[in-house]
Amino acid sequence: MNKPLRRASVFSLLLVMTLLVWITYVQLARGASLRDNAHNSRVAISEYAGPLGDILAGGERVTGSAATQGNLKYKRTYPDGKLWAPVTGYASQSYGSTQLEALERQVLDGSDSRLKNPLQALTRERSKPGDVITTIDPAVQRAAYRGLGNKTGAAVAIDPTTGAVLALVSTPSYDPGTFAGSSSADQKAWNALQKDRKQPMLNRALRQTYPPGSTFKVVVAAAALENGLYSSVDEPTKSPDPYRLPGTVTDMHNESSSAPCENATIRTALQYSCNTVFAKMAVDLGQSKVAAQAKKLGFGDSALDIPVRAAKSVYPSGMNDSQTALSGMGQFDVTATPLQMAMVSSAVANDGKLMTPYEVDRTTDGSASALDHASARTYSRAMSQHTASELRSAMRTVVDQGTGANAKIPGVAVGGKTGTAQHGENNSANPYAWFMSYADAGGGHKVAVAVVVEDSDAARADISGGGLAGPIAKAMMKAALP
Repeated sequence: MNKPLRRASVFSLLLVMTLLVWITYVQLARGASLRDNAHNSRVAISEYAGPLGDILAGGERVTGSAATQGNLKYKRTYPDGKLWAPVTGYASQSYGSTQLEALERQVLDGSDSRLKNPLQALTRERSKPGDVITTIDPAVQRAAYRGLGNKTGAAVAIDPTTGAVLALVSTPSYDPGTFAGSSSADQKAWNALQKDRKQPMLNRALRQTYPPGSTFKVVVAAAALENGLYSSVDEPTKSPDPYRLPGTVTDMHNESSSAPCENATIRTALQYSCNTVFAKMAVDLGQSKVAAQAKKLGFGDSALDIPVRAAKSVYPSGMNDSQTALSGMGQFDVTATPLQMAMVSSAVANDGKLMTPYEVDRTTDGSASALDHASARTYSRAMSQHTASELRSAMRTVVDQGTGANAKIPGVAVGGKTGTAQHGENNSANPYAWFMSYADAGGGHKVAVAVVVEDSDAARADISGGGLAGPIAKAMMKAALP
């Protein structure tokens, strides 16, 4: 073989070897990422080649599948999409998936290895899809959705003994079925939602934080009892009225000048929502002790997955005494999700033990056999049984004799706390209306609830936690109890 021919042969051999190395690298190192790439049309074709499994609540299928034309043979349907969107998220041929539709995708599209029998595992044949069974109670979900109506807000209900989420509602909502396909109509619906200033696709129950206002006073009261600042909710506090904010010439007053807030007990201070009492209490405790109590209840947790991740609720640090005073009434830079405030109420209702919230009870295969099953897990010992009992008693006074009267349920022990949280520049915007509560019907039947109304058609003077959010919480609690 002459020299030029030998060089050409060696060069060709090197090219072939390089090509083989590259193919091997692509298949082994990048195969999974290329296969799962959203721009890989084969992924969508495989995913929508058959009907998807369903998401269920209380035995009710809240999702479905419908045959379509083209390469994508099926698309997701939502019989009552706006009601269930905060739970399901969406699955779209064009825009991917979110929330349970995304997190449980392998079960729902049949690609989960646990769904395959030995022959299917060998042939890589698509398995029959599985289902996702949620903890949501349809009656509680509907009660919350009807109660919120055309208001902007959110509501969460939890079983305090297990942590099971019974309702998860956010309004205004959206219908995931309007953009589940890949047509021009789907694109138009998607674009309209993206431009909507009311942000219907924002899950306010989990992903939006608000100043919790006076509902946070329950956290401060817990810190005071846990740290021995006061021994019971009926011990008088050391609370002047008005209260001068430390280091300032500003006096804090209460909403009602006739309220008996001077040196009031914690019970009376919760009943009349005395700002001065809890502002002074937060300063007396110090921000570190209030922060420690808040942390036990879930504040500061940036990895709270139910399994959808919740936004982090925040009790701020680095405050001076006047800022700490404002934090004691749930203002300054304190923020909380509706889920977080339901967790606070849940811990009080469950003798101080906070259970980890979760919204998926189990996943099943195509024959309804369980693939996995959730179990109740303790999040923290948030407070002692004594403290929880004291707070339950004081919160019952709020409902029986105070600002939470709209949440009364005959024959049921109901405790609550109202909140009206200021926001906007110089508090110019309409306040947020909060209500957090628990109900105990006896026999182990309990529920914890938090409701926030961000915006409504009520006049500013008529906005209150007890007036706007209280009736919604009542409807949810009644729906949850036997």
